[in-house]
Amino acid sequence: MIPYPSWLDAGDNAWQLVAATLVGMMSIPGIAILYGGLVQRKWVVNTMFMAFTGFSLVLVGWVLWEFKMGFGEPLNSHWPGILGAFVGRPGTIVGSASEQQQAWIPLINGTDLMPHFRFSQSTLAYFHFAFAAITPLLFMGSVIGRMNIRAWLLFVPLWSTLVYTVNAFLLWGGGWWAAQGALDYSGGYVIHLAAGTSGFVAAAVIGPRLARDRAHGVPNNLPMVAVGAGILWLGWNGFNGGDMYFGGHNAAAAVLNTNLCTAVALLVWVLWDMFAGPQRKPTFLGGINGMIVGLVAITPAAGFVTGIGAIYIGIIASSIVWLAWNYLSKVRPFNKVDDALGVVYTHGIAGLAGGLLVGIFADPAMAVYLNKDGSTAFSTSGWLYGNFDQLWKQAGSAGTIILYDAVMTFLILKGIGLFVKLRAPDAVLESGDLAVHDEEAYPAETAVASAAEPVPVAASAPAPSPQKEAVEPDSG
Repeated sequence: MIPYPSWLDAGDNAWQLVAATLVGMMSIPGIAILYGGLVQRKWVVNTMFMAFTGFSLVLVGWVLWEFKMGFGEPLNSHWPGILGAFVGRPGTIVGSASEQQQAWIPLINGTDLMPHFRFSQSTLAYFHFAFAAITPLLFMGSVIGRMNIRAWLLFVPLWSTLVYTVNAFLLWGGGWWAAQGALDYSGGYVIHLAAGTSGFVAAAVIGPRLARDRAHGVPNNLPMVAVGAGILWLGWNGFNGGDMYFGGHNAAAAVLNTNLCTAVALLVWVLWDMFAGPQRKPTFLGGINGMIVGLVAITPAAGFVTGIGAIYIGIIASSIVWLAWNYLSKVRPFNKVDDALGVVYTHGIAGLAGGLLVGIFADPAMAVYLNKDGSTAFSTSGWLYGNFDQLWKQAGSAGTIILYDAVMTFLILKGIGLFVKLRAPDAVLESGDLAVHDEEAYPAETAVASAAEPVPVAASAPAPSPQKEAVEPDSG
């Protein structure tokens, strides 16, 4: 007997599963802890709850119908233009035949675009689920502190179905923009530009937080932020290292470029804060913003550029987003929309910048796939290497994502708003977690002791005798 089919390579399969797990950890616990530390104390539980429920909702829809919408056969290839390669036909992958077959993307495999996968369809599906799951969790940061939880539970599966799958099919599933040659190595457009765009529109539609919360929206736990940010940074090795689909040379280069760009972007943001910031002081949160910008900006370019290109992307993207954060935020429409955690800047603008910069710095010497004789089978080039058209392809695909995602996010929210209030009542917003979940992240010791008191089983039953000694709350 044999442990697996001849087409499966244990190393590639293991790396894809590890990479998918790293990406999943970026969501839970990464985003849950990062955002949970950034919000006010009264919204920590709500933030973590939204992260865990969003993650779960996407997985159910992903295996039942969404995966094939993003990576399957076109819905109708006879439709004209972009509509003929816009989204895939819904279908489930649950079942032994689907889960154990060789991974397959119909519009890509069997062509000259890439080698055949050497792992199963369930591996590919889980890997891309982790990408699909983190996207709504990222733009959760735009609407935190006021979105009705019932609206969130409806919004996530609808957005994932109607928006994310289209983005994925257009650029990764062999759809229209992929066929035109647009580049998005690991989600600068599909994930981050989408998250920034949809988060900004959602924040505008739902409305702002309470004025007092906006004025005093300081992080509740910076060490918690540090842990979440660290998980995000190292988890990105799976993000960009896994999207090559094979555990080879290009995956290693993508991981190195990812970390290099991130370190440069963090330091550049800190320097901007020190020499041009409002207080002329380096801040930890500023460094975290720079880190996220670097991670996001290198994502569409990770395996297409050299280390020098990664450094340039880190410098340019961090500078652009720092300027946008400090100056663009003061003009319309940005100063009129309460994007609570600045997702439109650190993900939207950073993703757009990275996507355009790959159209400049993509180096044809960076071999993505090889021929049997060791020569380059596939690579790509940007403006600096004589391919000016690549920049226009990057701009066109970005425009499609921005326009489609903005319109669809608006329509989805307006549709949900016909049945459920999008914004929690002000009385609930005053209390936060206690009103929404009847829980607190940091309950007072008196509250803990009170909660530990025995409660009568029924009104007619005699109450148990009080304890002689109160139980001391666990201080951790």
